[in-house]
Amino acid sequence: MTIPAEALAQTLPPAWQTRPGALAVDAQRYRADQNRLEMERLRLGADQRRLEAQAGQLQTQVNRDRIVGARQPEPVQPQPLPALRSPEQERAARQAAEQRRITHDAAVGQIDAWLNRQVP
Repeated sequence: MTIPAEALAQTLPPAWQTRPGALAVDAQRYRADQNRLEMERLRLGADQRRLEAQAGQLQTQVNRDRIVGARQPEPVQPQPLPALRSPEQERAARQAAEQRRITHDAAVGQIDAWLNRQVP
């Protein structure tokens, strides 16, 4: 089977072909060296991109820490006011306070009476 001349003119020789009549072993070594060099180039590129990504992450962390450190502290918020009570709740609270005051006065009155007693 013959290949037409037009087809031969359009096909490029393989990149690993060194010279006509070279040994096949030399061509295989050349291809292996080309593959090894290409793999090293790709590894170096991947390492460089990884290092650039790490440097970017570190720079981002430094910038974030600087921004957070420069922030003004949050102002102290006052405690919310207690909820308003209904009139019934207010009345109950007043009555309870009055009852506590009466009980307290009675207990304190007993102590005062004992302290003011006549000593024979």
